Amino acid sequence: MSKMPKFAKNALITAFILCTCFVCCLIIQSLFHNTSLVPTIFVLGVFVTAFITKGYIYGIIASLISVIAVNFAFTFPFFAFDFTIPENILSAIILFVVSWITCGLSAQIASQEALKAESEKERMRANLLRAVSHDLRTPLTTIYGSTSALLENYGSFSDEQKTKILKGIQEDAQWLSRMVENLLSITKLADGNVKIIKTDTVLDELLDSVLVKFAKRYPEQNVSISMPEEFTIIPMDALLIQQVIINILDNAAQHAKGMTKLSLKVYTSRKKALFEISDDGCGITPEKLKTIFSGYCASCEMPSDGTKNNAGIGLSVCASIIKAHGGEIFAENLAKGGCAFRFTLPMEDSYDEQQQI
Repeated sequence: MSKMPKFAKNALITAFILCTCFVCCLIIQSLFHNTSLVPTIFVLGVFVTAFITKGYIYGIIASLISVIAVNFAFTFPFFAFDFTIPENILSAIILFVVSWITCGLSAQIASQEALKAESEKERMRANLLRAVSHDLRTPLTTIYGSTSALLENYGSFSDEQKTKILKGIQEDAQWLSRMVENLLSITKLADGNVKIIKTDTVLDELLDSVLVKFAKRYPEQNVSISMPEEFTIIPMDALLIQQVIINILDNAAQHAKGMTKLSLKVYTSRKKALFEISDDGCGITPEKLKTIFSGYCASCEMPSDGTKNNAGIGLSVCASIIKAHGGEIFAENLAKGGCAFRFTLPMEDSYDEQQQI
């Protein structure tokens, strides 16, 4: 079902507010036989209309309708127009001024909020750029140094040494590839204007694909799986949700020191699906837990030995993807030790389609 056009929504809001004011005035007139509060109520209605709707047009229209309503229904002679009375002319002027000032203030507030949001985006971009430039330097330097050593002294290395150097180059290249994937995703989703195209995805197939990709990166790390026994379909962009799960699993594999168990559980209801990735490692410090999805941070202490770390970017990507899907994501430390990352995905689309078939 398509969303209601903005002009129709604003028109309905204006009509509802003015009708409410008109009914309230009729009730007051009937109960107290007094119309002194009528102009004040319509002034309030015009103010609310101008504040809620966008632009000047609906506030001006509300002012015009209010002037006509007050003059026609609540000013003697009743149910007849008379714009020759000075009080009526003054009421009309007041309503138009209130509408104009309120619309101007609303536009100014909206502009300030937009500037504040853009400033925050620029700050985040600057922080991200600093963090990325720092982390990209290490693997690039390593790859350059390793390839230079092989080219200049190829004959002096044993086969075992060559294999070790090439394996290091491969690992650095894989890390760079994951970093680029995350950066592309967060750049694409950061402005909030990207529309996610959801398709019905079989849960079993999604998790199988995730485990295959994760096993290639961490062949020695076992992941226990728990999911509903019944056939489950979830509407999503499967590639992006795969990236979310892999990023969280990757974060645990890299930073959950002391981890012996890593599990992935999925729970479903009619309205949503809940994914939970938990470990029994070192947990997350309270300071980092507060900003783990919004900044550049890691699950455990940041490495001080120059090793690579893209946890913060990866988790920020996760938050952007889940938000674009209309879900929620959060993390918490477990009482028994370790931490759990959980995110939800709406299920209504899938159920609605099934009911229509």
